[in-house]
Amino acid sequence: MSSSSPPSSSALPTFSLADVAAHATESDAWIAVDGKVYDVTDFLDAHPGGKRILAQHLGKDATKQFALFHNLDSVAAKYDSKLVIGTLVGRQEKEPYSSEGPFGSMIAFADPAWYQDWESPFHKESHRKLRAWARTLIESLIIPHVFDWEQADHMPADVQKQLGAAGFLAGLVGVHPWPAGGIGGVKTPPAGVPPAEWDLFHELILCDELARSASLGIGVAINLGPSIALPAVTLFAPAWMRDKIEKEVLAGDRAIALAITEPYAGSDVANITASAVLEPDGTHYLLNGEKKWITNGAWADYFVVAARTGGPGMTGISLLLVERSAGGVHSRKMHCQGSACAGTAFVTFENVRVPKRNLIGEENKGFKCIMQNFNHERIGIVISALRFSRICFEDALVHAHRRRTFGKLLFDHGVIRNKLAHMARQIEATQAWLDSILYQMMTMKPEKASVLLAGPTALLKAQSTVCVEYCAREASQIFGGLGYTKGGLGERVERIYRNVRGIAIPGGSEEIMLDLGSRQALKVSKYLGAKI
Repeated sequence: MSSSSPPSSSALPTFSLADVAAHATESDAWIAVDGKVYDVTDFLDAHPGGKRILAQHLGKDATKQFALFHNLDSVAAKYDSKLVIGTLVGRQEKEPYSSEGPFGSMIAFADPAWYQDWESPFHKESHRKLRAWARTLIESLIIPHVFDWEQADHMPADVQKQLGAAGFLAGLVGVHPWPAGGIGGVKTPPAGVPPAEWDLFHELILCDELARSASLGIGVAINLGPSIALPAVTLFAPAWMRDKIEKEVLAGDRAIALAITEPYAGSDVANITASAVLEPDGTHYLLNGEKKWITNGAWADYFVVAARTGGPGMTGISLLLVERSAGGVHSRKMHCQGSACAGTAFVTFENVRVPKRNLIGEENKGFKCIMQNFNHERIGIVISALRFSRICFEDALVHAHRRRTFGKLLFDHGVIRNKLAHMARQIEATQAWLDSILYQMMTMKPEKASVLLAGPTALLKAQSTVCVEYCAREASQIFGGLGYTKGGLGERVERIYRNVRGIAIPGGSEEIMLDLGSRQALKVSKYLGAKI
């Protein structure tokens, strides 16, 4: 990990407020925040806001004043291991997450309704257990370090290994129920979920809890390999490739990237120009071309590459597994508006010799393989966008009950309540549509789903990205300058707002999704016999 964890509270001495008050000078300076006692003697001059800010609160419990300017969790992750010397008498340890009863912050619309004990036809005990397990894992392994990792534009490699060892990565592939032989060597689902019960709502929970990091870049660095690149291998590759690649990727030992988008072909996949020409002896393809905006491309060990092996259009595209070690593979990290830590790269393939046995699926039928996972990819984007929307709502609502303007709380201004209400209605509408489509993906016969679900899924993707853009903007307005500043109380909102385009464009831009949804609606209507 990038930062050490402080000792557990039970291992630290306890102090009363009177004890803290005895250390109220600059040469012997203690303060209490959130039930923890900090020795800030050597930190006064290093305080980002200057010594005077802290000096006003020496020897006191400064929790209320501290919360006006700081994100408690972020500061704790950065400074607790260095400055905490004990806890206040009576401080209550945080209860471990449980699968019993209501779950989460209990703030309306900050979590899906079933977290707050609403009845749900989609969730049962195994979902509740997985939810508690995933939140504990992500809150301990990732969330405390997000700010520092994003600032460094680097996530430690061992994070992926720890998620792999926990079975988290194997739950992102989109396979349900859990195969009898396991996935990539992972025999059973995480959190003790029975293999036969594993469904897309379990996968939704993993994606949703990961998105609570409020970091698009960290989320996709972890998620996109298993959920977007690997499914092509899982569903269409020969057994030797599937067994090898699944095991390495889902253990977190190797990284895989999907390389489809090109400088001049994004949503228009059928017009890619990278070419793979079969050599005369028929044993290797010679691959040449460029790919752009490739997540994980900066460090990926494997690339699932869409290349032209036949004529123009969608019928001339094949998928190839390309190993970086093959030679001729070059990647250059791209600096984007958002997506820190995602390893987004410009990747070139120059006369790369790819063994013919690395063909995924059939030659010239790769477009079908790509399209088959698009719904899964778009649903993943929807889940992240929806959780980001909820974070914006939650943080804005809390801030509106903390910040006062013109003699009253922000929340007491009608215009602020109006913003929050519009955020909530869009969030819940998106959640309801997501749950409905996920249920159909699980239960509808594949041949029927291929006709009926592509359009609604595209529209849902557009709905979710419009929702998150609205929520990020309105939350930023409610936070004011705090929502424009990296770090502090508006940290999560600022980070999400900076990543809105990174949610709206990948997987098909809003314009493409809306057009596809409209065209598919007409096609399905005629298929079902409507007279239009």
